[in-house]
Amino acid sequence: MELGLVGLGKMGGNMRERIRRAGHTVIGYDRNPDLADVHSLEELVGSLQAPRVVWVMVPAGAPTQATIDELAGLLDEGDVVVD
Repeated sequence: MELGLVGLGKMGGNMRERIRRAGHTVIGYDRNPDLADVHSLEELVGSLQAPRVVWVMVPAGAPTQATIDELAGLLDEGDVVVD
């Protein structure tokens, strides 16, 4: 399984590591470049094979909506966003 994970704070960062330990591929993006595997949402989407799965782990409200709005312009039909 391969997935993109947006938001690598305390919860997201720990989830990335647990999922990787289970043998899955996780490509993570965070605004903090020290935590991120890629440097933009565009790079994240480009790193995933279609159909893509992107899990959003950012604070509720405006940050989540802004992230989903940006992903909507980058993803294709059949891709999945998990919020």
